[in-house]
Amino acid sequence: MSQSDLHRNRPTDPEATRIARSLLFVPASRPDRFDKALAAGADAVVIDLEDAVPPADKDRARDAVAAWLAPGRSVVVRINGAGTGWFRGDLALCARPGVAAVMLPKAERADQVAALRDAGAAAVMPLIESAAGFAALPAIAGAPGVQRLAFGSIDIQVDLGMRDPLEDELLLFRSQLVLASRLAGLQPPIDGVSTAIDDAQRLRDDVLRARRLGFGGKLCIHPRQVEGVNRHFAPSEAERAWAQRVLAAAAAAGGAAVALDGAMVDQPVILRAQAILREAQRD
Repeated sequence: MSQSDLHRNRPTDPEATRIARSLLFVPASRPDRFDKALAAGADAVVIDLEDAVPPADKDRARDAVAAWLAPGRSVVVRINGAGTGWFRGDLALCARPGVAAVMLPKAERADQVAALRDAGAAAVMPLIESAAGFAALPAIAGAPGVQRLAFGSIDIQVDLGMRDPLEDELLLFRSQLVLASRLAGLQPPIDGVSTAIDDAQRLRDDVLRARRLGFGGKLCIHPRQVEGVNRHFAPSEAERAWAQRVLAAAAAAGGAAVALDGAMVDQPVILRAQAILREAQRD
């Protein structure tokens, strides 16, 4: 794979490359909450037509979303899966003003992504949450229009018959998402939800684990999670200080080998320091 292939899906507009750290779900059946969700401080709001809406309310919720959407209110819309009776109706939302991206649940084939693009979706976020989805991961990640992958961490447990798995049991799947995203030139993937709404320590641990693995964002199920997700995905003060010291030491060495705190500073270390300071500039 050439370098041009690797970066084919990456936007060149600096504003477009600002990667959302927090993506807050809001039920599509609660239009009274849409504006409140936009004001909650999340980098992106995901209006959810799938899990958050009972079957009897699906059509009414879709109509409410269509009536609310407007160019000045940019959101992601999670539609119903391709295997459901609501999928075709939901496609009508893909090209509506204000829909920055469409999140596709139970993504299992590249042609499902193509259906969203044909319907006018500006960008697609496939939610990978089944064995079939992971089996088709390279094809899904490489499909035209895919911006970013997301991890359905709860649904994959159900699909595989996992019983009370610890996070180690999900490591394989998270790592696959990070690798597939990199090979396809996508934005870093989005980690699944943390179900403990009021457990700040658990949320912190979940976000830091996701960061260590190479994720760039996390799905939030409550506004109270947004601040913690944003804060813990951002470089810490210690990381920023380290990065500045690395670059200062490298500059002083003038290209010669240099050690800092007993460790060699080579090109990968310099690149990591530069990435940290670029990320810090957005805050």
